Amino acid sequence: MNLTIENILLVGSLLLFISIIAGKTSYKFGVPTLVLFLGIGMLAGEDGIGGISFNDPQLAQLIGIISLNFILFSGGLDTDWKAVKPIVKEGFALSTLGVLLTAVGLGTFVYFVTDFTIYESLLLGSIVSSTDAAAVFSILRSKNLALRSNLRPTLEMESGSNDPMAYVLTIAFLGLVINQDKGLASMIPLFFQQMIIGTIAGFGFGKLSKIIINKINLDFEGLYPVLVIALMFITFSVTDFVGGNGFLAIYICAVFLGNQYLIHKKTILKMYDGLAWLMQIVLFLTLGLLVFPSQIVPVIGIGLIISLFLIFVARPVAVFISLIPFKMKLRRRFYISWVGLRGAVPIVFATYPLLAGIGKANMIFNIVFFISLTSILIQGTTLSVVAKWLKVSIPSEEKKLTPSEKFLEEHPKTEMREIGIARGNRVVGKKIVDIEFPRTAIIAMIKRNEKYITPNGSTEINADDVLIVLSETKKGIGKVYKALKIKEFSAS
Repeated sequence: MNLTIENILLVGSLLLFISIIAGKTSYKFGVPTLVLFLGIGMLAGEDGIGGISFNDPQLAQLIGIISLNFILFSGGLDTDWKAVKPIVKEGFALSTLGVLLTAVGLGTFVYFVTDFTIYESLLLGSIVSSTDAAAVFSILRSKNLALRSNLRPTLEMESGSNDPMAYVLTIAFLGLVINQDKGLASMIPLFFQQMIIGTIAGFGFGKLSKIIINKINLDFEGLYPVLVIALMFITFSVTDFVGGNGFLAIYICAVFLGNQYLIHKKTILKMYDGLAWLMQIVLFLTLGLLVFPSQIVPVIGIGLIISLFLIFVARPVAVFISLIPFKMKLRRRFYISWVGLRGAVPIVFATYPLLAGIGKANMIFNIVFFISLTSILIQGTTLSVVAKWLKVSIPSEEKKLTPSEKFLEEHPKTEMREIGIARGNRVVGKKIVDIEFPRTAIIAMIKRNEKYITPNGSTEINADDVLIVLSETKKGIGKVYKALKIKEFSAS
């Protein structure tokens, strides 16, 4: 069946519905939802029972890039900087040196076990060199896995920030495959250009986005998430246009915004959480449709050999070398090595050789797909078991909520105070969002000129206002007084 304008919505919505229902029950059988999304896409494809004809790598790549924007941005919004800050050096080492060592180690192995040239081998190694943000975020969170110390922030930071390095290596080695007269030295300027511009753009657009979100006065709350989507795509596209790494820029931008006070932040976070899931489903379904299972069968043997080498040799060696300068228990290093999930990102990167038209593009794509599938099946299904075996997990009831989870969770408010704002107070004339109000408290109402108004983040505090504040604890009320620049701890 060919996809047409008339049936694309029907087919798409049915596939989406089936994926959601299948995902709901998948973990009863220990199967990651991402595998089911891929499987449903393959069954619906030309080789499957659906018979849908989809052979457009360019469209698949576009869908992949758009989806990765949402997935990385959502992951960045949910990243707690206070938790990440102590392990930022480890995360940076894993997302740069770790990716490079994985690409080189696996590429060298591929060169000796296949008839690929050295550059084709390194291209394959580069494509699968990064852990997949979509796979790591979704599997860790859906399994509700509680890990000791800073393991989870380390894993999520690595997966969220290592795609740029893999992208640079993929583009560089693809260029060397096409133009073999160039040397490895030509990669170095590209790497620094992508990383430096991407980092600067990420911070710059993050600060600019915060100003725009908090200063612009939109009439409808529902427009604020739409505004953030626009800012996300502007960040990615402008960074890419000037030669930087757009994936790195949007991740840094999102991490910055996720740790700031924003107007209607709860609405933005909830929407992005839903959109991230939607994009994961769409991405894996699309990639499943793009694959022809009949073409996967001939590469199962070599694909399995390469995949096992990646899981048990290349990834662990890269992790251990990258973490040599840092103090970390051996079992934690082993667990980081095991959570080297490959998913949609390598498959998206594998479309670049297809579009470039190099000789072994189809074989590379099929091997990469098989590697991603086996990685999710082998590693994704055993994360909890290996965590218990290595004693790096803790009981789920002892798991600490992330700031985003605390922020979105509805807690009963047990303390109430009426706090008067005197003339001359430094918060007069400021918007509530600019006061950095404690997250455990809310301004339920403001009494102004004998009338009560319901405030939001853009509401300005006036002199002689009486704020009716609700908090979870008395300690929270104390933080409110501190935020309002009021020293006296007394009810007005």
